[in-house]
Amino acid sequence: MARNASVPKTIYTCGECGASAAKWQGQCPGCGVWNTMVETVAEAPANRSQGRFAALGGTAALQTLSAIEAREEDRLPTGIDEFDRALGGGLVGGGVVLIGGDPGIGKSTLLLQALAEMSAAREVLYVSGEESAQQLAMRARRLSLRTRELRLLTEINLEKILATLQSARPQVAVIDSIQTLWSDQLSSAPGSVAQVRECAAQLTRLAKQSGITVILVGHVTKEGALAGPRVLEHIVDTVLYFEGDTHSSFRLIRAVKNRHGAVNEIGVFAMTERGLRGVSNPSAIFLSQHGYDVPGSCVLVTQEGTRPLLVEIQALVDQAHGNPRRLTVGLDAQRLAMLLAVLHRHAGIACFDQDVFVNAVGGVKIGEPAADLAVLLAIVSSLKNKSLPAKLIVFGEVGLAGEIRPAPRGQERLREAAKLGFTHALIPEANQARQAIAGIDVIAVRRVEDAVQRLRDLE
Repeated sequence: MARNASVPKTIYTCGECGASAAKWQGQCPGCGVWNTMVETVAEAPANRSQGRFAALGGTAALQTLSAIEAREEDRLPTGIDEFDRALGGGLVGGGVVLIGGDPGIGKSTLLLQALAEMSAAREVLYVSGEESAQQLAMRARRLSLRTRELRLLTEINLEKILATLQSARPQVAVIDSIQTLWSDQLSSAPGSVAQVRECAAQLTRLAKQSGITVILVGHVTKEGALAGPRVLEHIVDTVLYFEGDTHSSFRLIRAVKNRHGAVNEIGVFAMTERGLRGVSNPSAIFLSQHGYDVPGSCVLVTQEGTRPLLVEIQALVDQAHGNPRRLTVGLDAQRLAMLLAVLHRHAGIACFDQDVFVNAVGGVKIGEPAADLAVLLAIVSSLKNKSLPAKLIVFGEVGLAGEIRPAPRGQERLREAAKLGFTHALIPEANQARQAIAGIDVIAVRRVEDAVQRLRDLE
């Protein structure tokens, strides 16, 4: 029986890498990830009747790298200091920024605020595919934004958006969101792997050719990663993630990729009735105000990009009833198990019959190993039910042999702690400064057992 020509042919495409297969498979044949194959419509191949190399249009001019003038990229400030910090100093002409986060966390609010600030001096365009013009107008009125010069386009067709960008020639354009766009050249539905990849590629090509800065808003999956193929992150120049609990008033923007600046830079915001406002002293967010000494609390100086932050690490150690539990919030759970083994082996402090819970205050996520020593001391403090000194800060990486390794930019961490009124610092010996820092007494340790003993001396 002949196949009906009107029925479109379907294939299965991986949501991670974009690889395709004729039949469904549990594991992607391209990247090896499980359960990522999604049924999509097969796209017709491009017309190749003019020859394989006809589209090249001749050869490009060659040049040597030494003949190219190296210069700093001009930055376009957004008018929001914390946003500029996460971007590495501001937007770059012709750059493409991808910003993702959970629904309702504040992506559209922040970008609307930024464009409203920039519209007074620059040509900007907000392209909305999710909200109507009336909804955006109501939000701008609620936030008391100056939007007289802010131009708006409600459209999801890629070809119409590209034509508008070419004719209007804005300096900055926001696409909210990339998952809502669709192209006439593809028959698949908006949000599919093929549509997201093609629309992002076309917008990136236009940005590079015209010098327009394009900001793409992306959805995230249940695991917290950007939805769509992983190649989407490789196409763009900068990838920003919104972090934070929607039930909390604080938000963090973290740069995980930036071709024009440093990665792991963060911007800290507070959600108010007038929108997102930058927090000038973010360390105050992550430090609890107990009013008295509390066992199991230790203050860590962590480094987020170029910014040192003071974060309170809380630990609760309690008698286990059954199998002991190890739970972390904002820290690596696998690393906690390793630290407990080091604490037992080298300091003689056992927690094999105890439940251990560790939390980073404020919802911040800490990935650097320099938090190891603060986690260990918080655990010891909770286990012994003895509080640490109120004005003590700690940082340092702990190795399996019990050694305490140095943390990068140790002097910047100490200066930040001294500026906020801390008087004692327990740090790796390799981070000890040659010249004393005014206002802070440095205690340098080499091993885990030394750190535990110095705590006893401070009691």
